Amino acid sequence: MGSRLLPERREYRAEPLDVEALPPTPLPLLSMWLADALVQGVPDANAMTLVTVAADGAPSARIVLLKEITDEVLTFFTNTHSRKGRELEHDGRCALVFFWPTAMRQVRVEGHAAFVPDGEADRYFATRPRGSQLAAWASAQSEPLPHREALEQALRDVAARFADLPVPRPPHWGGYAVRPHTVEFWQGQEHRLHERVVYQLSAERLWRRRLLNP
Repeated sequence: MGSRLLPERREYRAEPLDVEALPPTPLPLLSMWLADALVQGVPDANAMTLVTVAADGAPSARIVLLKEITDEVLTFFTNTHSRKGRELEHDGRCALVFFWPTAMRQVRVEGHAAFVPDGEADRYFATRPRGSQLAAWASAQSEPLPHREALEQALRDVAARFADLPVPRPPHWGGYAVRPHTVEFWQGQEHRLHERVVYQLSAERLWRRRLLNP
């Protein structure tokens, strides 16, 4: 099969960044950019690529949903026995990427993930739709599945088990708080002369901010 030339990307023309007005730490800015994306109606604006490290050092990536952001951490929830959960248990280093194409913005985060307290995971699990709660019990995430009927039967079994009862959080389901040490903000500009600002945490636990070439 011959090579196929992909269409050229569109030109970016975002509003220029006011670098001097940026906050001294990165996550408040990420919160503002995420809020902007939500106001603009970007679909799944809280979706982010999560990159983890396998035991052999190879990277693996998938999309997860950001559920909470503070001035210090970003939190998501998942099956802790899944591939990503096993890899985070082996090596907490990870990376996150947000991309909002209609807003012409991207954010890259590098940091370390750790479990959130059980109480926090319990509180969030209780807010999930009942179907999602049952699915968390039924699915042995990332494990081989002999056929779809096996999963559907597992879901029926779980639904019967918790019939007319609240669904508790499974012991294999929890949350991870990612504490970043590097956060880079990218905003598209004409002629690929994009704006890039990176925040890096120093050994003294102070954030340093600098511009990068596009």
